[in-house]
Amino acid sequence: MPEIVTPPARRTRSGFLGRVHDRLPDRVDLRVRIAAWVSFLLEVAIVGTGGAVRLTDSGLGCEWPLCTPDSLFPTAAQSYHSLIEFGNRGLSFFVGLAAIAVIVLISRFRAERRDLWVMSWIIFAGVLVQAAVGGILVIFQLHPNMVAFHYLVSLVLVAVSAAFLVRMGQPRGARVRAVPKGVAILVHITSFVLALTVLFGVLTTGAGPHSGDPAVTLRNGFDATLLEHVHSWPAYALFALTLALLVITLANSLSAIRNAVIALLAIELVQIAVGLYQARNALPPLAVGVHMVLAAILVAACTVLVLRLKRPGATWPAAASTPSAGTADAGPSHPRD
Repeated sequence: MPEIVTPPARRTRSGFLGRVHDRLPDRVDLRVRIAAWVSFLLEVAIVGTGGAVRLTDSGLGCEWPLCTPDSLFPTAAQSYHSLIEFGNRGLSFFVGLAAIAVIVLISRFRAERRDLWVMSWIIFAGVLVQAAVGGILVIFQLHPNMVAFHYLVSLVLVAVSAAFLVRMGQPRGARVRAVPKGVAILVHITSFVLALTVLFGVLTTGAGPHSGDPAVTLRNGFDATLLEHVHSWPAYALFALTLALLVITLANSLSAIRNAVIALLAIELVQIAVGLYQARNALPPLAVGVHMVLAAILVAACTVLVLRLKRPGATWPAAASTPSAGTADAGPSHPRD
């Protein structure tokens, strides 16, 4: 008769903190999922409010760290610019709270899901960096290159938040390639071209006519008119590469990445339409702001696509007792990277 092994009792902690600890999730559950989605949505939203600050010339609407020398909040004597700037700061506070909530909720099973634990801390550290950079921006009178860095850090946080959403829905353990190697290489090339597109887009916006300038200038040392054309080259290359990916994906029935490729292409189509509209209509601020938010969503979609290139191998801990666990219904197998 097989011996029955009693699993060791889970260690508990005494006191109030112990009770709180025992109520935390011991796996990815609904609470973790909600917190992660809220964190991601706030990371995207902060891109929009940050764009509103720049596009309405509200970056100096509040002083730093207070809004006025005597008040944390905008006063009646200030203009609407202070409200826009303070609104962005206020949202930053909730972005930080959401990041902390994710860290707390996964802390109990951090040893089992080291990937989620590391990403959660990257997001929180990025929020702190953004807060510091925001203060420095005010001190240095919104230097355009520092504003560009501020935006790029936001995009990195959006990407990490999107990666968290993907990984929290997958088991821990080894991952194997879910698509042919050539397709994986094409996806990585596409992501690199997207990075170039975003970089040139940030430089173009930084040299553009907004944030108080009445006409296109050389505020960051680049000619905005020239950069508009340079920015379009990788943008159209990105669109062509994504189209090629879609054709290859459908032709080879690569279900692992099909939906991610379709989503990426759909966002690109909207982004191209907004880009053409703003370029032909003297860069209306609202269109530029939408373009900035769509760039963040595009980065998130591309992050999801890259992570879909691999699927979980043998799941844990089922793999320990069932050799074929994690391979059933997984489709054609590809060598591990």
